[in-house]
Amino acid sequence: MNNKQYFAVVLILGSMTALAPFSIDMYLPGFPAIAADLHTSAAKVSLSLTGFFIGISAGQLLYGPLLDKYGRKPPLFCGLVLYILASLACAFSHSIDNLILLRCIQAIGSCAATVTAVAMVRDLFPPEQNAKVFSLLILVLGASPMIAPTVGGYITTAFGWHYVFIILTCIGAAILLACILWLPDVYKPNKSLSLQPPVIIRSFYEVLVNPQFYTYTLTSAIAFAGLFAYVSGSPLVFMTVFGVSGKVYGWIFAFLSIGFVGSSQLNNLLMKRWSSKQIVNVMVVCYAVIGTAFFIVAALHLLTLPLTIVFLFLSLACIGITNPNASSLSLAPFTANAGTAASLMGAIQMGLGALVSAVISMFDVPSASPMAGAIAGASILSLLALCIGKRNIPITEPVDAK
Repeated sequence: MNNKQYFAVVLILGSMTALAPFSIDMYLPGFPAIAADLHTSAAKVSLSLTGFFIGISAGQLLYGPLLDKYGRKPPLFCGLVLYILASLACAFSHSIDNLILLRCIQAIGSCAATVTAVAMVRDLFPPEQNAKVFSLLILVLGASPMIAPTVGGYITTAFGWHYVFIILTCIGAAILLACILWLPDVYKPNKSLSLQPPVIIRSFYEVLVNPQFYTYTLTSAIAFAGLFAYVSGSPLVFMTVFGVSGKVYGWIFAFLSIGFVGSSQLNNLLMKRWSSKQIVNVMVVCYAVIGTAFFIVAALHLLTLPLTIVFLFLSLACIGITNPNASSLSLAPFTANAGTAASLMGAIQMGLGALVSAVISMFDVPSASPMAGAIAGASILSLLALCIGKRNIPITEPVDAK
């Protein structure tokens, strides 16, 4: 494909990847308003975030086999329609329980876009370009944390939190239209694939037991759990502990996203000199050191607003470099079942995110220690997963996409 087509495809795939994060980030500044309007606590509102993570984790397991059997576009279109309808219903929620359920359904719809985008990177680009394309997707995805909370804060202040979901409905419709008109599809559906549960489970098992897959998927997913800890815990930390307004929180969130997005683009420069494997090895160590220091400072009650921002910025930078390289290494061994591999990778990632966000919501205390502890734990466990898992990768098996 020429440069114009390349840019258009990456932009559409990036928008698909960003749909779920945008759905998460945009309503975060509205937590206090939602709690007041629905007569509940901010901790209970955070369960709607947990519901979203549960939905997107379970949904990815659903879409993987469908993408391999029926092709990429039919499941994608069905998922986006479900997302649009659920987003519109969220705008008219009148109870927190109803909102939690609808957010779960909304997530199931959104993850069709996420899984399809990851699988189509494997379809449309050669393996040696996968890590680079994943980095470019993160650049588009980075518009979410830079724009969504800020826009969400202004929308909530001016019109109310309900209108955040109206905007999300429009975004979903725009992505659906772009996919229909401009997204190519080179994958040939495998009609012979069975959708019977035993066959699907066996297919997932065959992917899961691949040493390269589980090593780098767990490394990436556990590291990414630190990001979910930040997303779940930051409204309480910044708006309650440090007392910033919803608008200011949006700007802080946008600034911190630079660490995540900027580092992912730095990755393109790093790859000119080092392999994805080498980059992952170094970054998980850096992440563990930063995460541990963050928790120690928080436990000693020495955190200030600027220091918190610095620790989070550095942590997100480590995640931003680790994720595209680990994702590329995870999917490199697969071709025909790339959809199944992509969905399983995403399900593990989001499943851990749901667990972390649920744990964070239990700590309804004015302290940054729960969030810092979760980030430290994620960083250390990610390092352990890499050190233990890579021992099982055969030396003769190419672990890099290069």
